[in-house]
Amino acid sequence: MPTVTRLALAAAGAAMLTACSTDQPTAAPTVDPVPSAAAVSTAPSAGAAARKPDLSATPETIATGIQVPWGLAFLPDGSALVAERQTGDIYQVRPGAEKKKVYTVAGVRPGGEGGLLGLAVRDDWVFAYFTGENDNRIVRFRLTGNDDPQVIFKGLDRGGRHNGGRLAIGPDGMLYVGTGDAGDESQSQNRDDPNGKILRLTAEGKPAPGNPWPGSPVWSLGHRNVQGLAWDAQGRMYGIEFGQDTWDEVNIIQPGKNYGWPEVEGKAGDARFTDPIVQWRTDDASPSGAAVSGDTLYVAGLKGERLWTVPLGGGTAKAELSGRYGRLRTVAVAADGSLWLTTSNTDGRGDPRDGDDRILRFPAR
Repeated sequence: MPTVTRLALAAAGAAMLTACSTDQPTAAPTVDPVPSAAAVSTAPSAGAAARKPDLSATPETIATGIQVPWGLAFLPDGSALVAERQTGDIYQVRPGAEKKKVYTVAGVRPGGEGGLLGLAVRDDWVFAYFTGENDNRIVRFRLTGNDDPQVIFKGLDRGGRHNGGRLAIGPDGMLYVGTGDAGDESQSQNRDDPNGKILRLTAEGKPAPGNPWPGSPVWSLGHRNVQGLAWDAQGRMYGIEFGQDTWDEVNIIQPGKNYGWPEVEGKAGDARFTDPIVQWRTDDASPSGAAVSGDTLYVAGLKGERLWTVPLGGGTAKAELSGRYGRLRTVAVAADGSLWLTTSNTDGRGDPRDGDDRILRFPAR
């Protein structure tokens, strides 16, 4: 099916991390200055948490024994929903209580990097991104009642790798979606194809008003495999990008911009493309989830087995928790300022430890 038609159907339809080894030593990466918020057409957020996470503290183990926890989204009562990639189950977790299965997404077909991936919550709707039998798709449902989930976006290519999967509600209330190239690099530069993009949708899965190309869900293009989305207090959007052989990236995401894949990787200095504000060697990161607290961006590293702290005012990124908990998939900052981390040691690429995979909570200072 032509990609234009496939994208139109998707909008209406409702790696393997190839982070290859390198023997080159890596200096602490520097962070380029970020553009002013005026350059980003999203509404400002309500503000960052006043209390920042204390990474020197011993974390509380919120939950254990989850098969590849992937998406994590907070509920208004301070608990969180966690997606189990391999089963399609969604658990509700909270400090001091046992995890409770609250929903199973029907039709999940795990395999490779696919399965039940990102979660997002808006009002009483839960949004889930998952790999089905023939494609990747997004559904929404309510935890109360027995209604079948509504498919709001479908037709994203399924691949053994690069399925993307991150969902996030932006400060403008829209649903943002990180997709991957599904192993077909050419799709990332095709504006009429939803793969290798960041999409911006309404809660019904339609192209959001104000997108750079009217009638298109595409917000930005030229991505390899987006698995981290976050905003700072000024409304600036950050996208986390898996590199291939050389550079992983943190990008400032602006509407209609092209981030270069597969033509370039990392900082290219090519006027056709937007360079990242920070990059790492792939062995040091293979970054997945991201979250902002105050003036710091937190980026979870899979192959790097560490949590990167990125000062948004410029400076030097710093590796925290190196090797302590294994592969780190998702990071989120709760309303109370605490930082939640999911490990990913049971995903076939890690060394599972007793109790893995787990969810950790670092308290706020």
